[in-house]
Amino acid sequence: MAWKRLIIFFSFCFYISISHAEEFVFKKIINLNDPWGSAFISNENLLITEKSGKIKLFNLDTKKILDISHNLNVLEHGQGGLLDIIYQNKTVWVSYTENRGDFKTSTSIAKGKFKTDKINFNNIFQAYPPINSRYHFGSRLGIKDQYLFASVGERGEGMIAQDATKHPGSIIRIFLDGSIPNDNPKFVDKKNWLPEIYQIGVRNPQGLTVSPFDNKIYISNHGAKGGDWFGEVKKGENYGWKILGWGGTNYSGLKIGPKWKAGFTKAIQYWVPSIATSAITIYKGDEFNDWNGQALITSLKDRSLRKLDFTNLKNVKEDIIFKNKIGRIRDIQIHPANGKLYFLSQDALWLMEKK
Repeated sequence: MAWKRLIIFFSFCFYISISHAEEFVFKKIINLNDPWGSAFISNENLLITEKSGKIKLFNLDTKKILDISHNLNVLEHGQGGLLDIIYQNKTVWVSYTENRGDFKTSTSIAKGKFKTDKINFNNIFQAYPPINSRYHFGSRLGIKDQYLFASVGERGEGMIAQDATKHPGSIIRIFLDGSIPNDNPKFVDKKNWLPEIYQIGVRNPQGLTVSPFDNKIYISNHGAKGGDWFGEVKKGENYGWKILGWGGTNYSGLKIGPKWKAGFTKAIQYWVPSIATSAITIYKGDEFNDWNGQALITSLKDRSLRKLDFTNLKNVKEDIIFKNKIGRIRDIQIHPANGKLYFLSQDALWLMEKK
């Protein structure tokens, strides 16, 4: 009888994981070449970055796509290239892998005035030190009030994420013009921290969003072999990489460290084995109005969209909305007017809406 109950249990779980996908329509809107980030600038127009260094302006109504030239010193290198993009008040910010010479690169952030033909960018942040590595650049951007938050990966250097005299492995907070807030941790109680650093101890955070409900910053982070997580950005705190392993192990199979211990920031949700978390958002809209206030987590390896109800942190509820429908998912955007969802896969822009 036990095996029958087990079969029924797994059959139910399988039904839950695929039943939601049947409620939606997935439409491929346009083919792209390794897109990474996107941002609505109006109800009709979407900015899209491609890892190779291209910025595209796409009109959802006419399906017309334009290449916007720029002056960024982008190096497509391993996991790096032109990364996230964000827009506000006719201004564009991007994060990118900057060629710093001598085979060294950094996760850098630049700002420019939006134009449809060419954007002239100026750097407002460069991660220090530049490193010769193809890995773990991060990086997502989010605007909260007058602040720009950004995630910076630890470039595969592990314990550098515990060294607050270096940027890799941290969350930074600067003003929108790149200047530094005088209430950042360095100026309060972390005298040895670099002035831009807001939180340390992350590995490869490729999701960051500002909640329209509680105005908090949330991030997702890649673990190693297991140990992906979703959590809140907290001033002056430490997520623990590489002291903590978050439930994962090194790729060699060797243990890294405990999942969590006192003194470090605790994530809201962990995934072991890894799903390769990518972009995230806190849903607010009309198309899926019963999801309002819940986190949407996209993934690369798992190729899924997951929904988290984290109103009760002691009982986080996770639901798989779909899996293996559009490939590896790099980014997610909520349409500003109707609440429909747009995704970047490894080679296309997709729309998801209700049937």
